[in-house]
Amino acid sequence: MAYENSNQNYQRTKMQKDMIIKRLREEGCRITKQRRMLLDVILEEECSCCKEIYYRASKVDPGIGTATVYRMVNKLEEIGAISRKNMYKISCSAECDREDACTVEFDDNTVKHFSAKTWNRVILAGLKAYGYVNDQKIRSVEMQSCM
Repeated sequence: MAYENSNQNYQRTKMQKDMIIKRLREEGCRITKQRRMLLDVILEEECSCCKEIYYRASKVDPGIGTATVYRMVNKLEEIGAISRKNMYKISCSAECDREDACTVEFDDNTVKHFSAKTWNRVILAGLKAYGYVNDQKIRSVEMQSCM
């Protein structure tokens, strides 16, 4: 059963990738190894921002530049393949075990990565401190970039 579900996800992702590549070609884009790799990162992982995409992509190809990531994300948004509004959606409950559920970047370029459980505790503590919640549990948080 797990293999079947994994195979379905692979087929869906492969179809999405093929459709996006076709659309990029129609827009006159060359399909380079780096662009293919970035598509893989974006389709396979739930990234919350361009810096996180860059962070994951640089593990695969240390020579990739941030400008390449930003240009690719802009192009994907331009052709309607992604929406930055949806890139910042986080849906993790307190029981979620995902280790890299949230990345926070500060104005001094410091970056902090939080597990889903830690991120949930941080948000809940802040909401309780300001009197916004009593015994409710967070179902999801949607964030949008300030830029």
